Amino acid sequence: MFDKIRRSPLLFWSLELLIVATLIYVCTKINFLFAPIGTFISTVFVPIILSGFLFYLLNPLVKLIEKVKIKKFHVNHTWAVVIVFLLLFGVIGYALGWMIPRLINQIAQLISNLPAIANNLQTESQHFVEHSDWIKNVDLDPYIKKMNASVGTYAQSILSTMTSSIGTLIATITSVTVVIITVPVMLFYMLKDGWKLMPSIKRALPPKNADTIVELFNKMSATLSSYISGQVLECLFVGTFTAIGYMIIGQPYALLLGVIAGISNIVPYIGPYIGIFPALLVSLTVSPMQVIWVIVVVLIVQQVDGNLIYPNIIGRSLQVHPLTIIILLLAAGKIAGIPGMILAIPAYAVVKVIVEFIYHIWILNNEE
Repeated sequence: MFDKIRRSPLLFWSLELLIVATLIYVCTKINFLFAPIGTFISTVFVPIILSGFLFYLLNPLVKLIEKVKIKKFHVNHTWAVVIVFLLLFGVIGYALGWMIPRLINQIAQLISNLPAIANNLQTESQHFVEHSDWIKNVDLDPYIKKMNASVGTYAQSILSTMTSSIGTLIATITSVTVVIITVPVMLFYMLKDGWKLMPSIKRALPPKNADTIVELFNKMSATLSSYISGQVLECLFVGTFTAIGYMIIGQPYALLLGVIAGISNIVPYIGPYIGIFPALLVSLTVSPMQVIWVIVVVLIVQQVDGNLIYPNIIGRSLQVHPLTIIILLLAAGKIAGIPGMILAIPAYAVVKVIVEFIYHIWILNNEE
C-alpha cells in the first residue's frame, strides 16, 4: 500500500496535505500548550534582535582592535571586547549629555508651537485657495468641515487612549527597562564567545557536510554584517548632513528634523520621503522659499548618498535589484508594518545567499 502511495504523486501529496491540515487543526485546539512558548519567544525576541544588530555592527571593530600591535603588546580578544564596550558607552554617554537634551528641547518647542504651525498652515492653504483660479469654483466647505471633524475625533481618541493606558505605559516602561538591562549582557557574551559558535556547530554536524554548512553560515554572517554596518553608516551620513544643511538654511528644529531623516533612511527608497515630510510641514510655516531650500538640501544629500555612499557601502554586499526591494517593502509593510520593512531587505539578502549557495553546490555535484 505504501509503495502504491509513493508511486502515485497525487495520492502522496494528498496524504501530505491531509497530515499538515490535521496538524494545524490539532494545534488550534491545544493552543494553551503553545501560549507559554509564544510568550517566551515574544519576550526574548526584541533583546536578541537588538543584541544581534549590535553584534554585527561592533564585531568588525573588535577584530580590528585585535590586530593592533604596539611593540610587543598585543590586544587579546577579551580586552578588545572591553575596549569596544567602553567606546560604545562613551558614545552613548556623549549622546545623552549633548544630543538628547537638545532633541528634547526642540521636541518641546515643536509641541508648544503646534497650534501656531497649524494656524500658519491653514492661513497658507486659504491664501492658496483664494489665489488659485482653477480651484475657486470648487466648494471646499464640506471637505474642510469633514477634515476638522476628523481631526477633533482623532484628538479625542488620542487623549482618551492616553488617559486609559496607564497600565500599558507602565508595562512598556518595564519591558524597556528589561531590554536595557539584558541587551548589554547578551551583547558582551556574543562579542566575547561568538567565535566559538561555528566550531561548536561544526562538531555537531555530520563530517561529510560540516565544512559546506559552516561556509554557508559564514557567508550569511558576512552578508548581515556588511548590510548592518553599511546601513548604520548611511543613516549617520544622511542624518548628519541633512541636519547641517537645515542649519545652514535656517530651518527651525534642524537637529530634530535631521535625526528623523537619518532614522527614516533605514527604510530603502521610501525612507527619504518619510524623512522630508515633517521638514516640509515646518518650512511651510516659514515661507514658500524655505520649502524650496529644504527640497534642495534633501536632494543634494540624497544624490551624494545614492551615488557614492549606498553603492560603495551597501550595494556591493546586497546586490538586490531596486524593483525587488520595492516589491519586498510593499509586501513586508502590509504584513508587519515598519518593522517588517526594516527587516525585509536583510532577510531577503540572507535567503538569496542560501539559494545561491545551494544552487552552486547543485551545479558542482552535477558536473562531477
